[in-house]
Amino acid sequence: MKKALKIIGIVFLSIIVLLLVAPFLFAGTIENKVQKEINKGLNATVAWEDLNLSLFNSFPDAQLTLKNLSIVNQAPFVGDTLAKSEKVSLDMGLWQLFSIGDDPLSVNELDIENAWVNIKIDSLGNANYDIVKETAPTAPADTTGGLSFDIQHYEISNSDINYLDEQTNTFLRIKNLNHEGTGDFSAKTSTLETTSEALVSFAMDDVEYFNEVPLQLTADFKMDFENQKYTFLENEALVNQLPLQFEGFVKVNENNNEVNLTFKTPSSDFKNFLAVVPKEYSKNIENVETSGNFIVDGSIQGIIDEQHIPKMNISVQSENAAFKYPELPKKVENISIDANLINETGLAKDTYLSIDLLTFQIDEDVFTAHGTLKNLTNNMQVDMAVKGTMNLANLEKAYPLELEQDLNGILKADMTTQFDMVSLENEYYQNIRTNGTASISNFAYNSPEIPNQVNIATANLSFSPSKIELKNLEATSGRTDAKISGTLVNLMGFLFADQDLKGNFNLTSNTFDINDFMVAQTETSSEGKTAGTETTNKTGEEAIKIPSFLDVGLSFNAGQVFYDNLVLENVSGKLNLKDETAALQNVSASIFNGKIGLDGTVSTKTETPTFQMDLALSSINIARSFNGLELLQNLAPIAKALDGSLNTTIKLNGQLNNDLTPILKSIAGDALAQILTAKVNPEQMPLLSKLNGRLDFLNLDSLSLNNLQTHLEFNNGNVEIKPFEFNVKGIEVAVSGKHGFDNNMDYNLVLNLPARYLGSKVGGLLANLSESDLETMEVKFPIGLSGSFTDPKISLNTEKAVKNLTQQIIEKQKENLKEEASETIGDILTGNEEPRDSTTVANDSLSNEEKIKNAAGEILGGLFGRNKKDSTATKETP
Repeated sequence: MKKALKIIGIVFLSIIVLLLVAPFLFAGTIENKVQKEINKGLNATVAWEDLNLSLFNSFPDAQLTLKNLSIVNQAPFVGDTLAKSEKVSLDMGLWQLFSIGDDPLSVNELDIENAWVNIKIDSLGNANYDIVKETAPTAPADTTGGLSFDIQHYEISNSDINYLDEQTNTFLRIKNLNHEGTGDFSAKTSTLETTSEALVSFAMDDVEYFNEVPLQLTADFKMDFENQKYTFLENEALVNQLPLQFEGFVKVNENNNEVNLTFKTPSSDFKNFLAVVPKEYSKNIENVETSGNFIVDGSIQGIIDEQHIPKMNISVQSENAAFKYPELPKKVENISIDANLINETGLAKDTYLSIDLLTFQIDEDVFTAHGTLKNLTNNMQVDMAVKGTMNLANLEKAYPLELEQDLNGILKADMTTQFDMVSLENEYYQNIRTNGTASISNFAYNSPEIPNQVNIATANLSFSPSKIELKNLEATSGRTDAKISGTLVNLMGFLFADQDLKGNFNLTSNTFDINDFMVAQTETSSEGKTAGTETTNKTGEEAIKIPSFLDVGLSFNAGQVFYDNLVLENVSGKLNLKDETAALQNVSASIFNGKIGLDGTVSTKTETPTFQMDLALSSINIARSFNGLELLQNLAPIAKALDGSLNTTIKLNGQLNNDLTPILKSIAGDALAQILTAKVNPEQMPLLSKLNGRLDFLNLDSLSLNNLQTHLEFNNGNVEIKPFEFNVKGIEVAVSGKHGFDNNMDYNLVLNLPARYLGSKVGGLLANLSESDLETMEVKFPIGLSGSFTDPKISLNTEKAVKNLTQQIIEKQKENLKEEASETIGDILTGNEEPRDSTTVANDSLSNEEKIKNAAGEILGGLFGRNKKDSTATKETP
C-alpha cells in the first residue's frame, strides 16, 4: 500500500512539475501553432508583443494571454487598425495545445480588456470586419478556418467601439463598455445571459440624436444560431435613468437585418421624465416631489439595409404634471407634453417629430410651444410657435441649473417661425417665415469675458419674414450708456446653422468706454517671439479677441469716448466687425484741442493681432498729444519740449500685444507733419538743454518753428527723419538722421554760421574783411548727436569747420591780394606808395595761409566759448 501511494505521489508530482515547466518548454511551439491557426482563419495581420501560457488559472483548461494584440486590415482597408487590446485571454482544452494535427483550436472562454475597435463600412459596401476566410465546403459549420468558438463565457471590459457606415452616413460610438455574457455558443439554440453598461452616442446624416448617454442593460436573449435570430426574454434597461422594458427580436438576414421591437416605461410616474434629462443636469431625482404621469411607449419594426431604417412610432405623453426639488423654492406645474417621433415609410428622410403640446407654468408665468420637425435626416423643416411670459430668475429657483451667471429679467414672446436648414445654410432668407414679437426687460448680464455687468433696461424685437428689427434697446455697463437700434438678417442661421450673426445697427451714447466691452480670452501658449520683440504668454494671461461670429456694421455717435487714458469728444463714424477684424471708417473726433480723423483695421484672427491705420490730426496741441499717445512719443521724442499745434498724417501698420497695444518694434509706415505754431522749452528735453549750453551763440528759448514741415519713415523699431532745415536767428540748421523706439539716436546737424556772428572776436587778417564779406561769408559747422534723448552725447567737429572757414578766407584773400597788387603797381607808377611799419614787416614773415588759419582758430575758439585758441582740435565731447 505504501509503495502504491508512493508511486501515485511520484506520478502526481511529475504531473505538477510538467504543468509548471510546460509553458517554458513548449512556449515557442505553442505560439507558432496559435499564429498558424489565426493565419488559417483571418485575412488580416494579427500581431502581439507577448504570449503567456498558464496551465493553472483556468485548470483543467489552458489559458493563453496575448498582450498588446493588434489586428490590422488588408485590402481594401490596408493599413487600418481594426482592433487593438492591451490584453486578450483565451481558455481552451489543455491537450489540443500539444497536438500536432490540423484540428482547429477550440476556444471555451474569452476575456478582452482595454480594447479599441474601429468598425467601418465604406461607400461601396465593403466592411473592414469582414476578415474571416471562406471555409471549404466540407468544413464543420462551427469552425472558422483554424479557430472553433465553443464559448461558454466571455467578458469585455473598459473598451471603446466606433461604428461608421458611410453608405447610410450612420455613426455609433460606445465608450467605457463593460459587458459579459454566459451561454453555449456551440449549440444550435441557447439562452445568453448578459449585463452591459456603456456611454452611447448616435448620429445619422450629421444629425446627432444623443451624445454619451448612459446605458445599462440586463437581458436574457434566446439565440437561434441556425437562423441568426436573437429574441429578448427578460430584460431591464436604463437609458440615462429612464427605465424601459423591451420585447421582440433582431434577425440577421443575408441582405439586411430585421428588427421587431416594442418598449415602454414600466411605470407612469413623472420622475420618468426627469430621468430622460442627463444626470449632470437633473441631479438627484430620488427626493423630487412629482405628480401627474409620464409615459414612453414605442415600437420599432422593419428592416435595416442601405435604403431603409425600421418604421417607428414613439409616443411621449404627460398630463397635468408637476415637480419640485426639495432644496428649491419654486415649483414647476401644469406640465403637459404630447410628442411623437414617427416614421411610416422606412425611409430615414420621412422621420418627423410632432410636438402637439408643450406647456408649463412657474408662479403666474405660463409658457407654451407646439410645432413639427420634419425631414430630420436630410433637410430638416421647422414649423414652431411659442407664446408666453417668463421671469428668467425663476428658472434657477425651480430647476437645479448650473449656469455661469444668474438668469434674470422678464422675457415675453409671441412668435411663429417656419424654415428649412438648407435655406438657413445658403442664406435663402426669402424661404424663412418668422413673425411676431419678443422683448426682455430688466436684464443683467455678467461674464468673465467682460469687466462690467451689462444692464438692459428694455429691448424689443419685431420679427418679419425678411428681417428682425431691434427697437429701443437701452443698456448700460460700467460708465457706458447706449441706445441701439437696427436689424438682424439671419438670427435663425446664427442659432441653428452655426452662421455668423449679421446685421446693421445705430448706436448713440453720451459716454462710451471701450474698455467696458473688451472681450478676453485665456491664452495657454508658451514662449514666443513677435516681430523683433519677445513676448511670453503664460497660462491665465488674457488676450483680447474680436468675436469670430460677428458680421455686423455699427454707425455710432457719442458725446465722449474713453479708450485707455484718452478722451475723445463728439465722436462719429462706422465700425464693421467681420472675420475677427474690426474696420473703422470715416471716424472723426475732437481731441487734444484739435480734430482727428481715422480709418483702419484691427485683426485678432492670427495668433499675434495685427493692425493698419491711417490717422489725420488737425490743429492738435503738440504737448498734450505727445504726452497722451505713446506712439507719437516714440516717433518724435523732442516734441515733448514744444509748445504749440500741428497738423500731421500718419500711415502705419504692425502687430499688437494681447491687450491690443502696439508692439513698437513691429511698426512700419510714414508720417508727414506740419508744425503750425511752436516754441521751444529746452528745459523739458535734456538734449536741447545741453545743446543750448554748448553753443553760446544760440538761444533756443526764443526759437520759433512756425510752419516747419518734416517727413518721417519708420520700420524695425527705427524712425528715419528725412532731411529738413530751419532757421535760428539767421543761422540755418540742417537736420538728418534717425532714432530708435528705444530712445537711442544718431543725428547730424549742420549749422551755417554767418561771418557777422563773429563780432569782436574777429582779429588778424579777418579784420580786413569788408562788411559785405561778413554778411555773405558762412561757416558750415557739423554737430553729431548720439546717446539717448535723456542722456545725449554732443560732438562738435571744429576741425572741419576750421578747414571750411580757412578755405573761404584763402580764396577771399587771394582775390584781395590781386586787387592790392593791382593798386600797388598803380601807386608805384603814380608815386603814391606809403612806408610800412615794423608790425607789418614782422607779419610778412608768415605765409598768407598760416595767417588765415591762426585767425580762424581764434574766431571759432571764442565763438564756442573757449578762452584760448586751438586750431588743431578735431572734436569736443561733453
